[in-house]
Amino acid sequence: MELCNGKIGFALTGSFCTLKNMLLQMKKLKDTGADVYPIMSETVFATNTRFGESSYYIQETEKICGHSVISTIKDAEPIGPQNMFDLLVIAPCTGNTLAKLATGVNDSAVTMAAKAHLRNGKPLLLFVSTNDGLSAAAKNIGALLNCKNIFFTPFAQDDCIKKPNSLVGIFDLLIPSIHQALNYNQIQPIIYQGP
Repeated sequence: MELCNGKIGFALTGSFCTLKNMLLQMKKLKDTGADVYPIMSETVFATNTRFGESSYYIQETEKICGHSVISTIKDAEPIGPQNMFDLLVIAPCTGNTLAKLATGVNDSAVTMAAKAHLRNGKPLLLFVSTNDGLSAAAKNIGALLNCKNIFFTPFAQDDCIKKPNSLVGIFDLLIPSIHQALNYNQIQPIIYQGP
């Protein structure tokens, strides 16, 4: 499926240091012709950090996508019954969100969106961004790799000296990963080897 024909949910969770890069990816995705719907965890929707104010991210995502941000469980629940998306991407996907997805916890707009979307048998793409990807979150990544219709953007250690357990997805591979996931294929290699 070409992205110009696709309806893509784009969910942001609290890896705040990656959010500005995610806005660039969201814009690139929109520029392919995809109809992009923004979703934010309640934390992203309401938290100001040293990386920017929540109002900035809300305004920018709505400007890029042309849709209001889905930011509550109540607003995310209809995603399933209405069969809203061809694909849902969670980018960034934090260790907290990975744990919730791996254990079936649906207590945020993003995890509810994922649960609702997956009920339709459609692909969910995860863009990992967590400081504990090679420690506490590793078991959740492993569990999710074994789940039907869940795919990953390739990831790598982002600072193996200062943060040896940290993983982050490869930004330039997000859109190619979306293309593959729309066809129910996992882009390879999952563990990024560099250019």
